[in-house]
Amino acid sequence: MQRYKILHRTYYNFSDVVLLEPHALRLRPKEGHELRIESSTLDVTPLATLRWHRDVEDNSVAIASFDTPTRQLVIESAVIIQQYNIAPLDFLMAEYATYYPFAYTADDWAVLMPYANVAGQAVSERLAGWVSTLWQSNETIQTYALLLRICAHIQQNFSYQVREEPGVQSAEETLSRASGSCRDFANLFMETARHLGLASRFVSGYLNAEPSTVNFGATHAWAEVFLPGAGWKGFDPTIGELVGTDHIAVAVARLPDSVPPIAGSFVGFPGASLDVGVWVTKLT
Repeated sequence: MQRYKILHRTYYNFSDVVLLEPHALRLRPKEGHELRIESSTLDVTPLATLRWHRDVEDNSVAIASFDTPTRQLVIESAVIIQQYNIAPLDFLMAEYATYYPFAYTADDWAVLMPYANVAGQAVSERLAGWVSTLWQSNETIQTYALLLRICAHIQQNFSYQVREEPGVQSAEETLSRASGSCRDFANLFMETARHLGLASRFVSGYLNAEPSTVNFGATHAWAEVFLPGAGWKGFDPTIGELVGTDHIAVAVARLPDSVPPIAGSFVGFPGASLDVGVWVTKLT
């Protein structure tokens, strides 16, 4: 077991006094047999009323409601977690899914279909062509090995780019630019897995790593694929590896732009600056 402290501070500075509409806060890590929350605090200024619920993906969401006009919104989340995912490679897949291609069982497919085919959208020629360079229909390969191949290929052949603007690039945009942020790489990996008929979802969270061009104190994103027998397994194309102890998931979603850490609006003169700081510290 490894303990981590996560401090996430967000500052919005407005050009004038504004009235804040309700804000949705997705800052609490997802608990389960691999992760337990030891302590958690969420402080909001100006004073807010917090109502907690779980959304359709079972993510913890706090709705912050405000009564006081303000020039600044400050949100600080401090969490200490216990991480038990110390052996991410220690899993067994169902025999029928060990090698790709395979088909999900009818019962699983009834639940997984939305994660494998988004609204029946046709795959672009660019994405299909790119996937064909990574896997040919006459190749039989271990499913895990194929996914790791895709994950590593993105890390090795695309340039990481810090993007402050909101939103997620489409898979086609990332392929065209050969660059993107962690959330863009996660989306490309997710769409590639779906093109191969595998159920995949987007994950927003944190990564414990030394500061670098890839990790400079911000939230992180990766993707998960449903592997029969093993469940949802995470792949991080930003670092080209399987998700492990240093990854801390906060929210999962079928669509990559539906789980921002903070989402809300205000009434007043337009214009606001944003400053975000994230610190993940390994504890003894």
